[in-house]
Amino acid sequence: MTNFDPGYALIVGVGADLPNTVDDAAGIAGILKDPARCAYPPDQVHLLTGEGATRDNIFSTFDTLSQSTNPQSTVLVYFSGHGYQVASSTGESYYLLPHGYDVNVLYQTAISGAEFADRLRAIPAQKLLVLLDCCHAGGVGAPYDGGAKAPGLQMAKSPLPPEAQGLLAEGSGRVLVASSQEDELSYAGKPYSAFTLALIESLCGAGVAKKDGYVRVADLALHARQMVPGRTNDRQHPVLHFEQADNFALAYYAGGETQPKGLPFTGEPEIEPEPGAWTIQQRGQVNIAGDVSGQVAVSGEGPVIQFGNVSGGQVTIGEQATSQTPEAICRSCGHRLRPGAKFCGQCGARV
Repeated sequence: MTNFDPGYALIVGVGADLPNTVDDAAGIAGILKDPARCAYPPDQVHLLTGEGATRDNIFSTFDTLSQSTNPQSTVLVYFSGHGYQVASSTGESYYLLPHGYDVNVLYQTAISGAEFADRLRAIPAQKLLVLLDCCHAGGVGAPYDGGAKAPGLQMAKSPLPPEAQGLLAEGSGRVLVASSQEDELSYAGKPYSAFTLALIESLCGAGVAKKDGYVRVADLALHARQMVPGRTNDRQHPVLHFEQADNFALAYYAGGETQPKGLPFTGEPEIEPEPGAWTIQQRGQVNIAGDVSGQVAVSGEGPVIQFGNVSGGQVTIGEQATSQTPEAICRSCGHRLRPGAKFCGQCGARV
């Protein structure tokens, strides 16, 4: 096995009201660094999740990429979180919402489409893939988030910044893939969302046109376009923008060998029946879809509260449980793991 030395990546999972985005981001980072699969050098894969996925940290990592890459590099940028087209009395702007954004000062705490495009433009690599998963259920104005929280603003979910699309005309090595169309929402799942699951499958060699050891951007984009609608009852359709792009090699799929190694997890993947159906991290209410057993952790305006056993569709809500589930700790970096996580949200190591 050998490293895919040209490979660099910035992987962002915002977390907060979208805990599945942390697992998705860690899954992508983990497969990129896996020496038996994509084999990116680990120090060239930058993972920002949860409280680490702030505007400042994202900008700082973009600066690192612009300084550490060259025209021969291959760069993958993945962002999973909310994206909005925002209209106000002064005009319209697109914003990606990082961790810790303030809807009252988006220009200072969020990432505008123009800022995002400028950071991408500063990367000298001639092979650039941007993957955006920005149309999630919930977010600003959701009932459990207090309703509309932005007086004077009209906010509509939107899958990609218009400014980023303008990059496609500036070079043949730029590819943009959004997880859904304008009027659709993304479906979460276990262990990964429908979109991220398709990406990870492709990065492991599923659907590659040539069994020569490389996964190319067209392999990944076309696999996502084929698999995601089938797993969401034809209600989520990735949008591909690579009309003028070269079909460049994005990564190895088997550590430089030609025989795929399979997926890095066991069990049959599951996709939620409706966008947001599996989200139980809400304020003031708990929604449960399907059969649930064990314990439920609900986080609100304070510490995580562990409730008692949940079974048969009933939830017993009472005082904070005295018996807590022991914390799982990443053996590589010591970071606290989310229940059921397959990869560490801090370092991306498989757990």
